Amino acid sequence: MNLGTLIVGPREHVVAIAELNDTAAAELGPLLRDTARVVETLCRPEQTYVCMWSHGRDARKHLHIAVQPVTAEVRARYGGLRSEQLQARMLADGDEPDITDVEQFCEQARELFRAIADSSVEDRS
Repeated sequence: MNLGTLIVGPREHVVAIAELNDTAAAELGPLLRDTARVVETLCRPEQTYVCMWSHGRDARKHLHIAVQPVTAEVRARYGGLRSEQLQARMLADGDEPDITDVEQFCEQARELFRAIADSSVEDRS
């Protein structure tokens, strides 16, 4: 996937959102919101896709939720494709972002997640 895509997944082995326990389900919404905020802050996309995958070869494997920034540049690079067609082409092409760019993005994302967590603690006190 393109630079800025983050994957959210449960720590426990879960293959579907329907299997989440009450605690995990309550944590998922705020976590997806915060992840989308990080992606949007760092990438400034026209769209941020949030989609669930759980496919294994023949059965569900493990729940993964992709939070993907989609810019006009990304769409242009893939012939204007959108949604699942864009993601399928990206995965089939196997293009990977430069590792240095990924490391830089990850450090910036960590800082933003820390800031979000710190402001959340302050809001509760």
